[in-house]
Amino acid sequence: MDTKLDPSRDDLPLMANTSHILVKHYVLDLDVDFESQIIEGTIVLFFESGKKQSGSTKEPCRSESNEACRFRMPEPCHSPVTDTRTFSSKTRSNDFTICGKGEKDTSGKDGNHDNREQASGISSSKYCCDTGNHGSEDFLLVLDCCDLSVLKVEEVDVAAVPGIEKLTRSPKLTVVSEELRNQIVCELVTLPADRWREQLDYYARCSQAPGCGELLFDTDTWSLQIRKTGAQTATDFPHAIRIRYSTKPQGRSVTWTSDQSGRPCVYTMGSPINNRALFPCQEPPVAMSTWQATVRAAASFVVLMSGENSAKPTQLREGCSSWHYYVTMPMPASTFTIAVGSWTEMKPETCSSNDLAAERSLSPSEADFRYVGICGHMEYPCRFQNPSATIQEIIPHRVFAPLCLKGACQETLLQLVPPCLSAAHRVLGTHPFSRLDILIVPGNFPSLGMARPNKEKTGHVSDSGSSVVKHGLNPEKVFMQVHYLKGYFLLRFLAQRLGDDTYFAFLRKFVHTFHGQLILSQDFLQMLLENIPEEKRLELSVENIFRDWLESSGIPQPLQRERQAGAECGLARQVSVEVEKWIRMNRRPRKRKRRETEEVFEKLLPDQLVLLLEHLLEQKTLNPRTLQSLERAYRLTQQDAEVRHRWCELIIKHKYTKAYKDVERFLQEDQAMGIYLYGELMVSEDSRQQQVARRCFELTKEQMDRSSAQVVAEMLF
Repeated sequence: MDTKLDPSRDDLPLMANTSHILVKHYVLDLDVDFESQIIEGTIVLFFESGKKQSGSTKEPCRSESNEACRFRMPEPCHSPVTDTRTFSSKTRSNDFTICGKGEKDTSGKDGNHDNREQASGISSSKYCCDTGNHGSEDFLLVLDCCDLSVLKVEEVDVAAVPGIEKLTRSPKLTVVSEELRNQIVCELVTLPADRWREQLDYYARCSQAPGCGELLFDTDTWSLQIRKTGAQTATDFPHAIRIRYSTKPQGRSVTWTSDQSGRPCVYTMGSPINNRALFPCQEPPVAMSTWQATVRAAASFVVLMSGENSAKPTQLREGCSSWHYYVTMPMPASTFTIAVGSWTEMKPETCSSNDLAAERSLSPSEADFRYVGICGHMEYPCRFQNPSATIQEIIPHRVFAPLCLKGACQETLLQLVPPCLSAAHRVLGTHPFSRLDILIVPGNFPSLGMARPNKEKTGHVSDSGSSVVKHGLNPEKVFMQVHYLKGYFLLRFLAQRLGDDTYFAFLRKFVHTFHGQLILSQDFLQMLLENIPEEKRLELSVENIFRDWLESSGIPQPLQRERQAGAECGLARQVSVEVEKWIRMNRRPRKRKRRETEEVFEKLLPDQLVLLLEHLLEQKTLNPRTLQSLERAYRLTQQDAEVRHRWCELIIKHKYTKAYKDVERFLQEDQAMGIYLYGELMVSEDSRQQQVARRCFELTKEQMDRSSAQVVAEMLF
């Protein structure tokens, strides 16, 4: 694979050799430092060698003859990686180093690292990045990694943990060896789901065990490569390793910024490179793993993570607190999230049953899909097999936000969460997670970045499991949302074609069948067509749907017909009447006859306001008097972001200078949605509008995510 990619336009490489070895569990132990804008600490990875089928459950270790667990290795790779000495300049430019605070850089000029002494170059004649089992060659573990300073890599002596011998099936192995340590990890990662608490405890204790040998490692732009001399296969490679590392302030997996109250915060924001700049990991979604994390920060901060438990702070020393989270459901590493800031938990003024399970009787159609049969995912403590969980409409949840938003949260958001959770349960069935944390993020959160493709096979997959995400590094990609919009309308089309009862019954069955598994669009559509009556299929097929909705440009024919029909609905007709009123008003002369009646405008819903403003955007001219009346009639500056965005488009199109302050406010407070407006301001070639764009960008560019800032900078300069 070509590692010399142009980050501004090329594909995103997924380097991890997941076909040879899989991470089953991560244990993170991190410190968050806002002064240096660095997260540092250790991560311990527990591996399972070999490749399993995606639907398989626990597979026991083969220890009958005192052997560690073994799986058949893939065929050898014969594509040597470029000699690391040939890209040493790139290694230095990306500042990959083993230097810690106050330590000297012991890396060689060729960019290779050894914890004890400078290592010779990892040349193509001796080591291969896609190593499986190559005879005399050492196995090379490849992890996805970017924008990290890796300080040390070592094997963990899990055999030193008191009581760990309970996990070994062969008590005759009294001599501590690599084989014994790997057997212990093999037994640990395959403990049955009902022993998950014990398993998490063992993981934590093993992660604190002493090291038993430092490992050679090297880094390039997109990966961390680790080897142990003499370990020639993935089975021989240490199954528990500890990596000491630190992030960089410019790392692209987290954003260091300020919240709505102006206080510092940091959070994962759905970066195109996912979490590889937060911790070394296996990015391909096929690498499903669990994790637990201990995070320390100043006592004034709250640490939130995508864990299953409602963590509470533990005071370690004056001014410092620790937070601990975990998950027991295996998921891709990209789903790991963290947010640290001066958040306040928002609670309703009156007592509610927020933390209690809301229960009700189930209809026969719903009950058919509750805790029936055997789950198809790998083994974990599954809520779908828990009768009490299946009838829990409202799961425990917490809402966090800056203190300045307390009033808005109590007035609106807190009241919406329970009915939304109840509706999700009614439509989709069992909540897959036991709890939920909701955080109001700052305005620079790149929300469109969360809607990026995340498929297992996004490009050619090598024998090692490495692949690419097509155009994953293109900064403009996150703003091109046509495929998601068409997907949304496709689901609406299917619901209308089948009818709500049939469609929602299928959704519940689909969630129950595929929960906890990786699925593709084809899986969804195939199961849908197999589960609907023949008379409702008509001409629907997976091939036809892909052709008309996903592979063809433009608006699909069914959607065009729906638009025509939608124009005749009552709400749309009401908007059309209001549009005509505004057009008549705009045509009237400034001085009117006294007997002429004033227009009376009806109150409109937010979606109707969006449609109204879109119709008015089609008008060639709207005079300032009309625009002023429009804002006053609907209080547009107090509406939601969708409405205000259309209002700003009108301001820009008609050069309504009195309302430029509304555009400036939108660009600063709703940064993720403001990218299009920057383009409109610059395309107009109006000097005053261009000054507005440049001034707002100067005020916000340090807070914007990297992709957004890059796209806007190209527009402005």
